[in-house]
Amino acid sequence: MIELPPLPYSQDGLEPVMSARTLQIHHDRHQAKYVEVVNQLTAELAWPAFSLERVISRAKEEANVKLLQNAVQAWNHAFFWNSMTRDHTAPDGALAEAIEATDDGLAGLKAAFLKAGTGHFGSGWVWLVVKDGAISVLQTHDGDPRKAGDGLPLLVCDVWEHAYYLDHQNNRAAYLEEWWDRLANWRLAARQYDAAASNQAGWLYPFG
Repeated sequence: MIELPPLPYSQDGLEPVMSARTLQIHHDRHQAKYVEVVNQLTAELAWPAFSLERVISRAKEEANVKLLQNAVQAWNHAFFWNSMTRDHTAPDGALAEAIEATDDGLAGLKAAFLKAGTGHFGSGWVWLVVKDGAISVLQTHDGDPRKAGDGLPLLVCDVWEHAYYLDHQNNRAAYLEEWWDRLANWRLAARQYDAAASNQAGWLYPFG
């Protein structure tokens, strides 16, 4: 069975962009439910103690949509928590060089990220990914998995309403801008970028 990883900061650690109440509901209820369903379904299937990444890949192979969506949501949320930090810093090193190689550099990447996030209809996720050294923005809808050819994720932001509604009401654009400017964890992004450059797996859901 998989476990619900603790937040990498206190529940009030992301205020004022994201309140303790939002984190308490989002982590302790929303993500916890996905973890509960994954464990229930894998127990019913009598699967051994797979990592969450293996659960996702096997659920894809077996076209088990309910298990796949819940497993993807458990993974996405854990990566989302790690995509934020109260100690926000600017990108540096090889990651910064790659960002500067994109159209209009960091400012252009921010504009593309915010456009994708605000323009996404309904619930989903907006990602920064790296593929063959190039950084780009992509979206996924609801609990849909990323495609195998999408590249390695650097950061992700949750654009389901429960991620921001208590703190920003229906102003998703304000939430995304503050998230980018004040919470984006560029240290994680740099580690992910380096992992991609050396053909490593990158961040994995806690296991064992």
